[in-house]
Amino acid sequence: MPQTITGATFGFRDFATHGGSYSQFLQLRKRFFVDTLSWSIPHDHDMEMDQYDNPTALYSVAMIGGRVIGGARIMRYDARWGQTGCMMADAARGALADIPPTAIPAGRDFADAAEITRLLLCESLVSAAEREEALATVVAGLVACAVTLNAAEMVALTVPAFTRSLRKLGYGNVSQIGDRWRSAQDGRSYAVLQVPVEHETVETARRVSV
Repeated sequence: MPQTITGATFGFRDFATHGGSYSQFLQLRKRFFVDTLSWSIPHDHDMEMDQYDNPTALYSVAMIGGRVIGGARIMRYDARWGQTGCMMADAARGALADIPPTAIPAGRDFADAAEITRLLLCESLVSAAEREEALATVVAGLVACAVTLNAAEMVALTVPAFTRSLRKLGYGNVSQIGDRWRSAQDGRSYAVLQVPVEHETVETARRVSV
């Protein structure tokens, strides 16, 4: 019998009430972004955690029996924590060595956006149906977080193929902004994707949550 996939959202102020979900998400990130993609980002032997994991961030995770099988991070584009903004904003001002300013569309105002980063699913999910349900759960949580953050849109610097995944989940209003950019770290192409946080988006997320 297939196991039930559940979702949770949390931030720094309440992650302790979600058991080990936060640390499991950091472990999952290390296995994918460091061990698989070979990104040069802060980590130890077990977890990946960077400067954007701060109190301005919220998290959405999918779980099976309390085990995190996917997740993502989200924060307002205009968030600030010390000298750190969000990842795309920092890249746009030339503060990141591995993401050039040209990767972020120039002249585009993201002031009312919420930025999604570190989106991933567990490598143990081999069933297409299971992966789709896990992704739907994570994205539904991200929409709820975006509403909490009073964001008018969600944006992410991610693989362009993610557009198809979102449309398959019912988010037909997803679009690509600007050109693709190829990362020297992993050789993959990335682009900024955008989803407006409007009635259609919220209703699509709600259908997953009920």
